[in-house]
Amino acid sequence: MTEIMLEIRVVLNAEHNELKGNRLYVALPELNNQINEIMLDLLAEEYNVKKNKIKIMKGQNSIQKTVKII
Repeated sequence: MTEIMLEIRVVLNAEHNELKGNRLYVALPELNNQINEIMLDLLAEEYNVKKNKIKIMKGQNSIQKTVKII
C-alpha cells in the first residue's frame, strides 16, 4: 500500500464533526487532544484503515496538521 500525506486544517465551532476535503470541522470551541482523536476516527473511516496506520507528522497542537496514512 502506498503512503498518503495530507494537509488538514481544523475548523472549530462547527455544528458537527465532519471531514470535508482538507478541512476537519469539529464541534469543539478550542484546540485540545480530543480533536486529534476525532480526526483519527474520521480519517480511519474515510480511508478504511485502522487508526494505528495514521500518524500525525506535524501540528499535534495546531489547527494546521500534516498526517501520514500508511
